Amino acid sequence: MSSLIQTLEAEMTKDFVTALTAGDTVEVHYLIREGEKERVQLFIGSIIAIQGTGIRTAIVVRRIVQGEGVERIFPLHSPRVKDVVVTRRGKARRAKLYFLRDRVGKKTRITELLGDKARAAKVTDAAGRKAAVEAKAATEEA
Repeated sequence: MSSLIQTLEAEMTKDFVTALTAGDTVEVHYLIREGEKERVQLFIGSIIAIQGTGIRTAIVVRRIVQGEGVERIFPLHSPRVKDVVVTRRGKARRAKLYFLRDRVGKKTRITELLGDKARAAKVTDAAGRKAAVEAKAATEEA
């Protein structure tokens, strides 16, 4: 039974998922349906939590819209989530940033990760994306 679940998970898993941490500011490219049309909508906000492992990984993204906090949970391996792009690497000392819910204005800022760690993460992310694209092209040729 578990081997059946593992094979299904292997089929549904995405080729490449960006390395994410709590505190990162991300753009989630999410496929929404309006009537019979489908389009990609961006949800830009900060990751306040990462839940689950493997194919069950989900991120909680929070943003402020018209003075009101909005949170959404995105399963990373969902076919509706087209891409997750990290715009800023955040430096957080906790895994769950739920304390940001009580804060307003400039107090919600997260320190940006700069220097060698940020550059290394960017290079790793770019290399992973390139490898995933090349692997996908190779499988389509065969």
